[in-house]
Amino acid sequence: MSKKLLFILVGAFCLTAGSATAQFSRPISIGAGAGATFSMVDLKNSTSKVAFYGEADYLVNPFISIGIHGEKGGLKGEAEKSTFENSYFAGNVNGKIRLGQFMNQSGSDNGQMKQGNIFSRLVSNVYVGAGAGFIKNNIEYDLATKYVNGIKRLGGKIASEKNQMNFIVPLNIGVDIPFVNSLYGPKLAININYQHTITATDNLDGVINNKNDQYGLLSLGVKYALFDRK
Repeated sequence: MSKKLLFILVGAFCLTAGSATAQFSRPISIGAGAGATFSMVDLKNSTSKVAFYGEADYLVNPFISIGIHGEKGGLKGEAEKSTFENSYFAGNVNGKIRLGQFMNQSGSDNGQMKQGNIFSRLVSNVYVGAGAGFIKNNIEYDLATKYVNGIKRLGGKIASEKNQMNFIVPLNIGVDIPFVNSLYGPKLAININYQHTITATDNLDGVINNKNDQYGLLSLGVKYALFDRK
């Protein structure tokens, strides 16, 4: 790639980023919260555990965002005299799109929601999303013989697997409920989210067969938008 072409690409990126920042008073939001997890694994009787998360999102426009998400929590379950508990950490990069992207909003400015109907603002902030990331498992398990036949696992006593890394695909559906709104979207919002995480392997619970494990997180959090327009 020639230097001239490189300068053109970098210049175009800077102009685009500058234009986007100029259009939106709050292009970045941060959030944190907590919720309940439940596992969908081989040991099917799941017990809810607590998970905490933190995240940051960049608004491509008021209704499309790209973000990072970190999560620390636990998973627990049992079945047929077998138990497991997984103290995990997960992280992902994700994208979300809100219904406002598809709504014909009268009284809008450059596609941005103005102060208006509370119901419209709420519906416009309902979103779906998907991403990719990893999970680091720390599993303790006590497995009956039926779950360890033909597998390199210990049966009949507590064993553990530490720092095991797996690829994950998180799927999200949720809503941001604005409490402090502005011309360019919510400044302060309550977030309700359900995240369904699909793993690329079958070992959230210490039992391995031919079906990949999954888990869910239902959470409540707070989001705050940065960079007020002066």
